[in-house]
Amino acid sequence: MINGTKIKVEHLNLHIGKEHILKDINLVIPEKQLTVILGPSGCGKTTLLKSFNRLTDLNPDVKISGHIFNGDEDILHPKTEITQLRKKMGLLSQSPYPLPMSIFDNITYGLKISGRRKKKFLIRRVENYLRQVSLWEEVKDRLKDPASALSIGQQQRLCLARGLAVDPEIILADEPTSALDPVSSKDIEEMFLKLKQRYTIVVVTHILRQARRIADYVIFMYLGEVIEHGPAEQIFEHPQHEMTKAYLKGAYN
Repeated sequence: MINGTKIKVEHLNLHIGKEHILKDINLVIPEKQLTVILGPSGCGKTTLLKSFNRLTDLNPDVKISGHIFNGDEDILHPKTEITQLRKKMGLLSQSPYPLPMSIFDNITYGLKISGRRKKKFLIRRVENYLRQVSLWEEVKDRLKDPASALSIGQQQRLCLARGLAVDPEIILADEPTSALDPVSSKDIEEMFLKLKQRYTIVVVTHILRQARRIADYVIFMYLGEVIEHGPAEQIFEHPQHEMTKAYLKGAYN
């Protein structure tokens, strides 16, 4: 593995039925940086993201080949323990999905499943992770309230806190601000910029302005292929591929 690399993808191909979705993907994702997967709708961004934690396995028609390494572990190896893999990779979806329980219980759900049930420990953890996502001051007096009572933006931050509570190494985020208002979107972006000091973050977006604001590293995809990838400044200021240049000028949007 190259120093500073968290995920390495080699010759990844993914088919759903007869459709070739991901086509010979080769790339690296740097550790403790914010990587943006960029490209027009339908280009395979979300499928690539979900292959990192094997959520693509949920489709019975998927056939996948190649290698995805997290450190020395090949995620796609048949003996990979999927539950442990997904603990390492928190996923933030397009729309927040808080569990149908209290704010407090949303954060502690994964901890209790793993056997950590001491009340003082759980209370400390809840405060810690709600502070990490800048939600503690807003909800500290109503932790027993249902999570569904929160605004959509607050729910998204709660879902992020729930994912952080099980100590992941990587945060995967699929269009995490698409359902949010501009203020809540800014909150999520600012959180990511803070969290990348401790976590490797991979964000799927088709919003070019957002990618420019938050990305350290960029993967540009089109029609299932990785066209170009590299440091954000290189991709945005000195793209090498004509298709990348066209996309950055507003084509394919």
